[in-house]
Amino acid sequence: MKHSPKRDVAQDITNLIIRKIEEGTLPWRRPWKKTGAGGAPLRANGVPYTGINRLYLWAVADTMGYQSRYWMTYRQAQELGGQVRRGESAEPSIYFNSTKKTDVDQVTGEESSRTIRFMRAYSVFNASQIDGLPTHFYPDPVPETPPTASEKAAAIAAFFAPIPSEVRYGGDRAFYSPGGDFIQMPHRNAFIDEDGIAATLAHETGHWTGHPTRMAREFGKRFGDKAYAFEELVAEQISARICYELGLPADLHESHASYIGHWLDILKSDRSAIITAAAKADQAFTYLAAFSGYDSEAQEEDHDTVELQACA
Repeated sequence: MKHSPKRDVAQDITNLIIRKIEEGTLPWRRPWKKTGAGGAPLRANGVPYTGINRLYLWAVADTMGYQSRYWMTYRQAQELGGQVRRGESAEPSIYFNSTKKTDVDQVTGEESSRTIRFMRAYSVFNASQIDGLPTHFYPDPVPETPPTASEKAAAIAAFFAPIPSEVRYGGDRAFYSPGGDFIQMPHRNAFIDEDGIAATLAHETGHWTGHPTRMAREFGKRFGDKAYAFEELVAEQISARICYELGLPADLHESHASYIGHWLDILKSDRSAIITAAAKADQAFTYLAAFSGYDSEAQEEDHDTVELQACA
């Protein structure tokens, strides 16, 4: 009996992200909303996905035009009274697990145990692919009105004010200085609106989390001369997550757009890079949110905190 080749989930995920970037649509840079189409992907029980599952399922929904935020397994759909339509294709939702392996020293005969992390995946369907589910799984059309900066000012202040970063305003550049450990922002009057200030500050604060005294992000050995571009990829996703949570638009800043070519090179050469970037961004957001006690949607236990090892 001839067996079909084993699916390379990490490669499939990376291929979709690359295609979206090449189409000019960064999956984490959508006009995200809390309701209806465009909202963050949710499990059947309403718990939001995190890490690469959030990013990947969001990109799939955008690509396929799915209107529901909910994803579930075939069995979950049946238990809820639904039926996946004939011919619909499932998508992978990944998780990390571990197993113990015992090694025996050939000379001394001594046994030692080590933990091996590995990736697994299970198949999920969007509620838009399923008939007969309870009505709340299908979104109602919701008229959206773009928020003004003043409407979000309180949320912006509540999130950023407790973060103990040093922020300086002046000049015409936005950057984070690792040596000085401070964030430099252009003068406030250089921005069109307060939302733009918050989005830019979110990106630079993302870099701030990577300092050796905080999350100590280092990508040099793995990504070589593209390590800086990879850090920009992580910071972009941190900024996008903050903007989503605060209800702000998340437009790619011109100075960061130049990294897109480098991001494509990284993703094409390393199938697990986007998984690592999404996990690092999730960690950083959780770190920042803790300063204010920000009450985001309930979090699942995040198993995406370990870089993908050899999973082929």
